Parts: sequence; structure tokens; C-alpha cells
Amino acid sequence: MKHVLQTGCLVLGILCFIYYIGITAYAGIRTSLSWLWVLGGLFFLLLWRLQIRAAAQPEAAMLRYVIRGMFALLIAGIVVLVLVGSRIVASMHVQPEAGLDYVIVLGAQVRGERPSRALRRRLDRAAEYARENPDTMLILSGGQGPDEGISEAECMRRYLTEQGIEEERMLLEDKSTSTRENLSFSAKFLNPSEDRVGVLTNSFHVYRAMMLAEKQGYAHVSGIPASADLGMQPHNVLRETCGVLAEWVQSLL
Repeated sequence: MKHVLQTGCLVLGILCFIYYIGITAYAGIRTSLSWLWVLGGLFFLLLWRLQIRAAAQPEAAMLRYVIRGMFALLIAGIVVLVLVGSRIVASMHVQPEAGLDYVIVLGAQVRGERPSRALRRRLDRAAEYARENPDTMLILSGGQGPDEGISEAECMRRYLTEQGIEEERMLLEDKSTSTRENLSFSAKFLNPSEDRVGVLTNSFHVYRAMMLAEKQGYAHVSGIPASADLGMQPHNVLRETCGVLAEWVQSLL
């Protein structure tokens, strides 16, 4: 059993580093919280190394306590990830309500003046929903970052116009810099306590976005998941788990 644990830690440590290289090569070195995979790799390799040392020094009681503590921390982390991650995964498959009054399309990174892959997936889903529900208004929410040529809202307007969506159906909110601000600033276009509102974002982000919307007083809100890169989903779920935990902690303070 000890050899199995040692080998498992070594393999997991290597896989963490390989996955980190993969996601940064695909999405860029600035991918949010990508360093968690480096931290995970170091954790597993340290645990692997400590187990080898403990096997060679059976009299080192303190070393065994450290290993047990690290395994306890690992188990606790897995439990939290399963509990929160299951909610995130379940929200990836929700069916949006038809005929909503408004749909808030959350912004994502703009590369120059064109949408990133993540934003393009949201916009394709927004165009699809708009065609199926011609009376729904779209609120395009996203400001302009320091490395973006135009605001996310303006980028979304241009893209959706190219997709044949009428400009008079689009309302632009171009000041927000976070999901919390997306929802807060978009509220000026609607009545959160009465209007039926959809929040459209990539599937992994739906759970946290809905949680924030409900905290801000959106009484009739539903999630509209857009697709996401399959290879990025493990990282997306881990990152969103951290985000949800941060929101829970903030609520307690």
C-alpha cells in the first residue's frame, strides 16, 4: 500500500506539471490561477519525497506526522472540491427559460478588437437564444481592460451585429470589470425584482454567476450556459471552486 501511495503521488505531481504546461500553451501564461497546478505538482512531489524518506527512517515520528497531516489536507481538499464542484458541473447543463425579458451576456477577454475563444462561445450562444426568442433584449456587459482595444460590450455588439442580431435589441454596459459589477451595473437597464432575466456565460461559470445574481436581488433569474473548451474544464472547475469558496467566506465576514 505504501508503494502504491508513493507512486500515486509521483504520477499526480508529474501530471499536474504537464497539465499546467498544456493549459498555458493553449490559453496563455496569464491564464487565471494556472499557478494552482504548479502548487499542486510541488505538493504531490514533496509528499512523494517525504514518504521515501520516512520509509528509510522508520524512527522519525515527526516525519510521519507531517505526512499524515498532508494526506489529511489532501482528503479535505478533495471533499471540498467534490461538494462544490458537483454544483458547478450540475449548473453546466441547466436548460434556460424561454421568452426571458432580458439576457445579460457577461463579458470576457477581448484580443485587440476581436473576441477571445471564451467570449466567442458566449456570443454564439447569445445569437442562438436571440433568434429563438425575438422579444428578448440583450444586455452586453463588459468594460475595457488595459490590454483590450475596445470595450468588451462594444466587441460583443459588433460580433452580434455581424451575426444578424438587430442593434436595437442590444443594450451596452461598458464599465464593469468583474462578474459582480456585470450584474450590478446591468441592473440599471431592468427591474431585478420583477423582470425575468437570464445570465449567459460559459458553462463552468454559471453556478457562481447565478449565486451572485441572487445575492444582488435578481428574483427571477436563470442561467444560460455556453460551451467551453473541454481540455480546460478541469482548470475551470478548480478555479470556479476557489471563486465560490471566496464568495462564501466573504458572506460570513
